[in-house]
Amino acid sequence: MNKSTHAGTMGGVLLICIFFVLSCGMPTVKPPEKDIVEVPEKFEVRVSDNLKKALSFIVDNKGRLNDTVLLANDSLVYGLYEKENFQPLWCAQENWSPLGDSLYAFIEQSKEYGLFPSDYHFRALAGIRNKMNGDSIARKDAALWSRADLMLTDAFFLATRHLKLGRLDRDSLTMRNDSAVNNEFFTEVFHLVRHTGNVKTTLHDLEPKHTGYDSLKIGLKFFLDSIQSFKRYTYINYPNKDSASLRHALQRRLFEDDIVPSATEPIDTAVWRQALMGYQQAKGLKPTGKVNENTVNSLNNTDWEKFKRVAINLDRYKLLPDTLPLTYIWVNIPAFYMRVVNMDTMVMESRVIVGQPKTRTPLLTSNVSNFIIYPQWTVPYSIIFKEMLPKIQKNVEYLNKENLMVVDKNDSIIDPYTIDWSKLSKNHFPYLLKQRQGDDNSLGVLKFNFANKYSVYLHDTNARWLFSRGNRALSHGCVRVKEFLKLADFLVRADTLKYHPDTLRTWITRQEKHTVWGFPKVPIYIRYFTCEGKSGKLKIYEDVYAEDKVLRERYFADKSIL
Repeated sequence: MNKSTHAGTMGGVLLICIFFVLSCGMPTVKPPEKDIVEVPEKFEVRVSDNLKKALSFIVDNKGRLNDTVLLANDSLVYGLYEKENFQPLWCAQENWSPLGDSLYAFIEQSKEYGLFPSDYHFRALAGIRNKMNGDSIARKDAALWSRADLMLTDAFFLATRHLKLGRLDRDSLTMRNDSAVNNEFFTEVFHLVRHTGNVKTTLHDLEPKHTGYDSLKIGLKFFLDSIQSFKRYTYINYPNKDSASLRHALQRRLFEDDIVPSATEPIDTAVWRQALMGYQQAKGLKPTGKVNENTVNSLNNTDWEKFKRVAINLDRYKLLPDTLPLTYIWVNIPAFYMRVVNMDTMVMESRVIVGQPKTRTPLLTSNVSNFIIYPQWTVPYSIIFKEMLPKIQKNVEYLNKENLMVVDKNDSIIDPYTIDWSKLSKNHFPYLLKQRQGDDNSLGVLKFNFANKYSVYLHDTNARWLFSRGNRALSHGCVRVKEFLKLADFLVRADTLKYHPDTLRTWITRQEKHTVWGFPKVPIYIRYFTCEGKSGKLKIYEDVYAEDKVLRERYFADKSIL
């Protein structure tokens, strides 16, 4: 090879390399906004061509096609269309297919599933649908059809994800195995829909199989049917260190209810106080004329915010396994109740007392393994240091008043008057405080044990009058059970010879201490559900630990109504 040939060859290779580098770095050309097809026979070809161009552009632009189209599952959508040779999936010959109509109807009614239509391109799809119904030229726009097709596919995948997995992050309490929910799973669901021709049934089959979930959906349907439409109100963040921002938000919210004359104009202090007092009186709140948590909670308790809370609770079911055991104990913290389910039937229910907001009852999963009649309470160090030690240091007689004894590391009882309590602290406390068994014991006469890292349990109480209260977030974290004897009877129901109901009651009457085990362990779930369906209606409980508020801010704060 001579020098000139070699130089020519090298130059050609260099040009190819330069072209390759430049072409790889060049952005994908944005597809046309319009592509009117006058010849019907060419319609689907042009839609397919627009799909290919749009998807290439979307993938290169992190899911975004234009100001109104942003795909949440761009790579998944691209993969499906690539396998389908970029053919339209939801339309045919200038018409929505029956499958496309069904999916659009599902999106429109998705609030019945605790979903937000705005997550599934509903506003854009509704605009396209109306435009095509009223404009014969728009019906010939292959670019418009391709955008609608892409949004429907993206909506389908996102609805599949939300119905199967929910929107809440997984944590240590999550009991679902989601390892099989991958890209292949989503495409299989799509092919199932296309095979059966039934969008609604296929998507419904993805939902949790729990009676509580189904009841909550029925309650949600009743709630949605009872309101004409959602109205957007200002949400008030409280507490708020920015007092000016709080006042402005509060004034806008009061104006929206026609309680103050202006949303922005300064209001006299006396008028402001009178307006708040009027609202508080109307809502059955203490008329202080001042901003407080109860007043803000009431103002925030709009229909749209209620819907968000239902959405959160439906998603909480998606953290549970697909099915629960045949027998289990269910404690719902905000509802202040415990239920026992056996063979899919609730066999008993009891009021419970749960932890205060500052000493919360933890969410957990465990198994009740035994129970103790006339238990002895060993006071947790957290309670000793926060509550008891300061009182003991002030007056040692406090120990006698509370029926407490002091024991050392060898479990020997120590005379409390021989101890210099002033020298004891969180960093130096070589004792345990135990409460003597009996009716004065904080655990009452019966305690149910289950393994957990929080040292909490179910138990009776010596303050049984507290069960009559409405808000029963009163304990240090353990769960006090009103119907503790019924629970004990249930646990030993299979061994009536050894543990006849009269036997347990006789032991209690005689104040005999017994540890009862040998019965099959019963799973216990302590959970936080603030909404449920009851008698076909929606029931919402107080968000005692502000868990709903946290999740609302994290996932649903800026959700639009449509």
